[in-house]
Amino acid sequence: QVQLVESGGGLVQAGGSLRLSCAASGFIFNIRTMHWHRQAPGKQRELVATITSDGTTNYAGSVKGRFTISRDNAKNTVSLQMNSLKPEDTAVYYCHANLGRAFWGQGTQVTVSS
Repeated sequence: QVQLVESGGGLVQAGGSLRLSCAASGFIFNIRTMHWHRQAPGKQRELVATITSDGTTNYAGSVKGRFTISRDNAKNTVSLQMNSLKPEDTAVYYCHANLGRAFWGQGTQVTVSS
């Protein structure tokens, strides 16, 4: 079955960095566009970054220039390198794949202290 398992969240001070990873299984990973979303308390889930099968990337304006999404098709993983973190980046971060229907990981908490 399809599984998406995130890891790498934690507590970091403003200006710091974190790297999130998502291990995917149960589908042909290298042909799929992958996404990172986040949901802050009391807010709607929002799209943070996308990477297509050919490596084309897109970012939300709020993270452009600070976050980098990448993929390793040999390891079936998608990562999100987050630099210059701000308190407003605090959220649960989710890995997402649309395979005819949406599949989500369980999420990983990122907390940025000021």
